[in-house]
Amino acid sequence: MTPAPLAARLSIPSGPLFFPVTAYGPDGSPDLDVYRAHVRRGVDAGAAAVFACCGTGEFHALTPEEFEACVRAAVEATDGRVPVVAGAGYGTALAVRYARVAEAAGADGLLAMPPYLVVAGQEGLLRHYREVAAAIALPVIVYQRDNAVFTPETVVELARTDGIIGFKDGLGDLDLMQRVVSAVRTEVPGDFLYFNGLPTAEQTQLAYRAIGVPLYSSAVFCFAPELALAFHQALEAGDESMVNRLLDGFYRPFVELRAQGRGYAVSLVKAGVRLRGLDVGEVRPPLHEPTEDHVKRLAELIERGYGLLEEGK
Repeated sequence: MTPAPLAARLSIPSGPLFFPVTAYGPDGSPDLDVYRAHVRRGVDAGAAAVFACCGTGEFHALTPEEFEACVRAAVEATDGRVPVVAGAGYGTALAVRYARVAEAAGADGLLAMPPYLVVAGQEGLLRHYREVAAAIALPVIVYQRDNAVFTPETVVELARTDGIIGFKDGLGDLDLMQRVVSAVRTEVPGDFLYFNGLPTAEQTQLAYRAIGVPLYSSAVFCFAPELALAFHQALEAGDESMVNRLLDGFYRPFVELRAQGRGYAVSLVKAGVRLRGLDVGEVRPPLHEPTEDHVKRLAELIERGYGLLEEGK
């Protein structure tokens, strides 16, 4: 797949962007059969794209061999129905290695996550992502968060780079994002994709949408696809009543519950998948499982969310 078709497929998604968790079996190794089932269920439920082995998929915890197996499994499970974008990160040499593995495994694109540990200057960050993009034929989306924070001028240079088609924000600085969108719009002809990549992005998507960031990741789609799809459809249709009903009754309480533990943006989501009947195993260290009380509260919240859908009919 060339960059243009992927960009076109992502620019007006028919449903949420799905970031599946990685399934582990009783022995702690990836359970590819369960993982395929998880991905397949998401596509059947209306996902517009699958972002495999990214943050929610515990990229940080996977060996290169496990990463390749999971990306291949995601490609097999989607069977060409939606694009598969794989995560990649660490220092430049390893990021290039993972990017090439993703390409060989059949991925349609790459989400380039922050480099490991170091806080680099703008020149170094730009060189890092350009080297990753130059190493593969896959289109690349650059992920801003943690130790990879960009000035508008650097994002302009990223947008000018062959193979880089988009920019995902996990920082949450709306002033910076507005300046980024404005700078790229002014300096670079053509379309450039923007994604809201904050945890539980639905909670902030009204604000992001207003500054020109129409796309967002949905971790909730992993365990409550009907809720995530209803929110996406209401947002696209301008159904303010349904959007606010879901924000007030489900998403805000979920965000508040997620804030009760470090790493809950992954482990609480994984617990939700198990609650809905698919045993994807526990998270790997250094993440930890939610407490029993928090899982109970999550179950109650999921039930409340589905009740909100019934009220809206």
